Amino acid sequence: MPTTATIRTLSVPGATLHFQTEGEGPVLLLSQSGEGDADRTVDLVPYLADTFTVVTYDRRGLSRSTLDDPARPVTMTDHADDVARLLAEVGDGPALMAGFSMGAAIGLRTVTRHPGLVGTLIAHEPVMPNLLPEADRAEHVAELTAIQDAYTAGGLEVAFPAIAHHLGIDPAHDTTEEGLTPQPLTTRRKDNFAFFIGTEFTAVTTDDLDRAEPVRAARAAGTRIIPATGRATRPTVHTYRCALALAAQLDTEPVQFPGGHNGNTAFPRATAQVLKDVLGR
Repeated sequence: MPTTATIRTLSVPGATLHFQTEGEGPVLLLSQSGEGDADRTVDLVPYLADTFTVVTYDRRGLSRSTLDDPARPVTMTDHADDVARLLAEVGDGPALMAGFSMGAAIGLRTVTRHPGLVGTLIAHEPVMPNLLPEADRAEHVAELTAIQDAYTAGGLEVAFPAIAHHLGIDPAHDTTEEGLTPQPLTTRRKDNFAFFIGTEFTAVTTDDLDRAEPVRAARAAGTRIIPATGRATRPTVHTYRCALALAAQLDTEPVQFPGGHNGNTAFPRATAQVLKDVLGR
């Protein structure tokens, strides 16, 4: 399916952000997981652009979103402020947001830090240890730290198996929809993984956001938070448990999406349909 994305840049404090818009309708920001930049959603966006103005972007430090000072740590607050500036650039009212893993954690930070900016947030398996009870939180942090140590010791060759185990992913047996755009492990993707593991893991593990604050802020601002899980994600996976903990605070059940933790890239057509169904309610 051909794309007609408009590509733009936005100067923000400490960085220049690359972002893309496509389609017409209510603004829907997609905030990706892992090393995912705007191109990670290349197969998903065309199935949403008939209903939404879809915004995708490279998080600061990834791909084309360059840092003014690469030595300065990037924080979850930085990411939330970037989302606020992006949404102010493309729209003038509460936006829709679908965050996946890291993107979901950024969404929860945004809801807290910028009340009313997001009207509805779908938080799919947020990588947010602070949502968990203390013992589980410590376990989640330790697992992320162990992946960082693995990367430092042996690079991506050692880190990838640790990440797959952390997320309950079996690359040899994972299924996908047909006709997906190839996503080879290019030099740029390797650099993105290095930044994600080396810098953004630390942003996650050192974030001091109170576990109850996103829900409190959302209720005060009238924002709807929709926790979500992958249908195939193992219940022992920490990000799955983070989604359950968020759902418990909201006294609801998480919405199930196709596939596992990375189902939005493995099943873009089915994911688009669930997004339309949930956001249309």
